[in-house]
Amino acid sequence: MGNCSSGYFSNPPPPAAATPPPPSQPNGGADSNINVLPADAPPPPRRPLPTGNGRVLGRPMSDIHSVYIFGRELGRGQFGVTHLVTHRATRQTFACKSIATRKLLTPDDVADVRREVQIMHHLTGHRNIVELKEVFEDRYNVHLGHYSERAAAGLCRQIVTVVHACHSMGVMHRDLKPENFLFLGKDENSPLKATDFGLSVFFKPGDVFRDLVGSAYYVAPEVLRRNYGVEADIWSAGVILYILLSGVPPFWGENEQSIFDAVLRGHLDLVSDPWPSISSSAKDLVKKMLQADPKDRLTASEVLNHPWMREDGDASDKPLDIAVLTRMKQFRAMNKLKKLALKVIAQNLSEEEIKGLKEMFKSMDTDNNGTITFEELKAGLPKLGTKLSESEVRQLMEAADVDGNGTIDYIEFINATMHMNRVEREDHLYKAFEYFDKDKSGYITVEELEHALKEHNMGDEKTIKEILAEVDTDHDGKINYDEFVAMMRKGDPEIGNKRRESRYG
Repeated sequence: MGNCSSGYFSNPPPPAAATPPPPSQPNGGADSNINVLPADAPPPPRRPLPTGNGRVLGRPMSDIHSVYIFGRELGRGQFGVTHLVTHRATRQTFACKSIATRKLLTPDDVADVRREVQIMHHLTGHRNIVELKEVFEDRYNVHLGHYSERAAAGLCRQIVTVVHACHSMGVMHRDLKPENFLFLGKDENSPLKATDFGLSVFFKPGDVFRDLVGSAYYVAPEVLRRNYGVEADIWSAGVILYILLSGVPPFWGENEQSIFDAVLRGHLDLVSDPWPSISSSAKDLVKKMLQADPKDRLTASEVLNHPWMREDGDASDKPLDIAVLTRMKQFRAMNKLKKLALKVIAQNLSEEEIKGLKEMFKSMDTDNNGTITFEELKAGLPKLGTKLSESEVRQLMEAADVDGNGTIDYIEFINATMHMNRVEREDHLYKAFEYFDKDKSGYITVEELEHALKEHNMGDEKTIKEILAEVDTDHDGKINYDEFVAMMRKGDPEIGNKRRESRYG
């Protein structure tokens, strides 16, 4: 299952131009006979625009074919098909998964698709996870836009980095297997991208799951016993590592049931060929990832700090920053205009974009009063997998507490922890600019800036001077839209990296 994502394939095959394709059929996704269209394909024939709200996303339906040209099929799963698509205006290519809504027979099926969208929004920005670009729903479909020991260590490190990112963001993957990772390009050093979050779920520390999900070779014994937590992802990653090193799965059988029986027996062969020629350090890591008792298994952070994973120097003994912590640190360094602009953007994000952060907020807000105190933040961050001194927690608290009342409310938390790629969206930027430009003059004046900051208990004369000195690059005493956009996009290395990836992708 692929997701509509920039840079899925760095060099997609050129479109076939031999014979003109038949026109797209109305449903265009899982059931259409879609051919690769030439690059100068005309807009699709006019069709009735979808009306009303979709039953999956609960928002107005839209026509993906007016925006993207559908090309060849890339793969298919239980509910839908993935196609190569080309953006009509920019000519950028993406992978688009079309999920046939007629196949979503139960409320649980619908909830699964909605949750996949929410989780992909929540995990956006990680270099080893595909980026969800857009989501469309029409009458028929929901469209999501998704060796040597040293080489094995490099691949395993990227896979476990994804697991660490998921777990630190309160997400359990539940279907880790090689098919759910794609290379960004064809070169030897191409990064891996995790693609399929269809079985993933949000979790809070201590949650226990009982539904039987996953793929036979990679499923953990406690999943088969229907009593499991996030440790099951480490088992699956350990199976992948075993296969990378030996070429065969650790537990196998002639059919699904015999594979399950082998998993439950748990006999791990590290003696047969090629294991005698594999380092003791690699075998040590495999054993620690494939511990039958999940309590004895390494965490993602411990795997990444295992000596075998660190041998080529890519990973160090330094504790890993969790994604939320990185985002809060970035937020701390921003000027007050940018913080307030992000608050405006946070208030305009859709439910599907912020569902994951809402779950994290609720898990930290232990007394359910709608705010996070210093004590709750201090107790909550370690549960996500990071160790901080009291002074570091205090600094993050003060940075996120934009209105200075001593607690972090829900919008302040979203504001400080949402990924900065939200800033790239033109509609978000324009809404934020309009919030400050009250008289619609096309400029944020000193008076408008002063009014907005004072309204939120954020500004004094010194702060306003500092903001103007940083943002007003033409020194005319006011901030135009281009200056505002430059400020919002400045200083985010991840946005810069993504631009470089897409330029060469």
